[in-house]
Amino acid sequence: MSNTSARTIWLPIAFGLVLGAGIYMGTRMVVVPAASGYNKISDVLNYVQDAYVDTINRTDLTDKTIEKLLEQLDPHSAYIPATELQAANEPLEGNFEGIGIEFHIQQDTLMVVAALSGGPSEALGIQPGDRIIKVDDKVVAGIGITNDQVFKMLRGKGGTKVKVAIKRNGIAQLTNYVITRGKIPIYSVDIAYMADANTGYIKVNRFAEPTFEEFVSSVEKLKAEGMKQLILDLRGNPGGYLNAATDMADEMIDGKKLLVYTMGKSRPRTDYKAGKTGLFETGKIVVLVDEGSASASEIVAGALQDWDRATIIGRRSFGKGLVQEQSNFPDGSAMRLTVARYYTPTGRCIQKSYKNGVEAYNEELLQRMKHGELLTVDSVQQKDTMKYKTPAGKIVYGGGGIMPDIFVPIDTTYDTDYINTVAAGGLMNQYAYDYVDSHRAELKTYADAADFRKRFNGEKLLTDFYAFAEKSGVKKNESQMQRSAPLMAIQIKAFIGRLLWQNQGMYPILHEADPAFVKALKFING
Repeated sequence: MSNTSARTIWLPIAFGLVLGAGIYMGTRMVVVPAASGYNKISDVLNYVQDAYVDTINRTDLTDKTIEKLLEQLDPHSAYIPATELQAANEPLEGNFEGIGIEFHIQQDTLMVVAALSGGPSEALGIQPGDRIIKVDDKVVAGIGITNDQVFKMLRGKGGTKVKVAIKRNGIAQLTNYVITRGKIPIYSVDIAYMADANTGYIKVNRFAEPTFEEFVSSVEKLKAEGMKQLILDLRGNPGGYLNAATDMADEMIDGKKLLVYTMGKSRPRTDYKAGKTGLFETGKIVVLVDEGSASASEIVAGALQDWDRATIIGRRSFGKGLVQEQSNFPDGSAMRLTVARYYTPTGRCIQKSYKNGVEAYNEELLQRMKHGELLTVDSVQQKDTMKYKTPAGKIVYGGGGIMPDIFVPIDTTYDTDYINTVAAGGLMNQYAYDYVDSHRAELKTYADAADFRKRFNGEKLLTDFYAFAEKSGVKKNESQMQRSAPLMAIQIKAFIGRLLWQNQGMYPILHEADPAFVKALKFING
């Protein structure tokens, strides 16, 4: 888990993901036709190549020209060089090729957070807490290794092999593994579990190719466990494929109701409607959103809100209602061009304004924070001209994001400089690694994640953690430590749970101090 400040532990805004992701209608191969008549751009590039004082890289200059051209259109049209296309597509395709570990660099050592389910490392028995000391006989500990260097060493074409030497706590010698790289799934559903006897909880982190299948499997699993009502968490979800969003919404909306429609200058209106009997067309639904919920997330939330099918809880979503189409060029590069806007069933366009340019658009979320929107609902600027009515007569708003039915501000109860400092330095994560390493025998006494959540006391670790943080350079502040103690105890416990049972061991614990989740559970049971 990446280092996160306490202020934003529930706010995975992920600016880069939100701005880079979007709604994609499809991919096509483009054959660029020969220019007819005068082509100023081509002539300029030819002249620069022929006459410029120094030698230039024509390909690089062409790429930069296209990038600048698309930047003038809107914030989401983009050019992707051939060298970056695979990495850009991986989150949407739902897999990549490598050895299948989630890692963290701690004290200049490459630590295994988890062996990803279905990957080659899991099959070989690599465990959380293992330290990778060598890769292909090259020492990687104590050399200042970076995340990018790890990716280059461990990712690679499926079927190729990589040798790693691992130090495991309690074993003196290094253990050598030869790992055959393979397809590693990137899961869209972080967790699906029963929050109480009747309420299921599903967190979806993106809308990729396998998202719908994962969602269906999760709903079927939870219904078998007694789910009668659902909390769907789309916070921090930056979007993805349009069809993944409409297929998911179709599982919760009955009949042949309109789910969303798209329309652009060169794209006639296209309606996307429900068309089959869904798995969860009855039963209460709450959808959690925040300022990091964008595009496809807003399609699902907007459709459920417009048909009075769900109650939206949280904060106003990002406001991305532009649809991109990806065009692949013969040289391996691609362009994602905005070709349409999308509209919710009541006719709302959710896209926020970008008339002041890309820089102002990118800073809009910061402006929300500055004028208090994340703290008080009265600070949200809504225009009467953007009012729409649902079939039940509820007022909903367009003009920039999905406005929740029930507002939940950022929780600042435990916010202090002390917890922000230890969180930013990743110290709670580091402490959790060390604790698991030195208490494996004790931790094996817990039957499962639920047993750990019930019986383990995170508060008893705080005194030891304060000493650990002080050794790491964080000065004690008794008043701030006392104020932040309840949240730090929960987070440390959750990080330990994650090392033992991955997300099943983390999210249910974090939810104990998650105001939006607590509000949703209380509302849905009310």
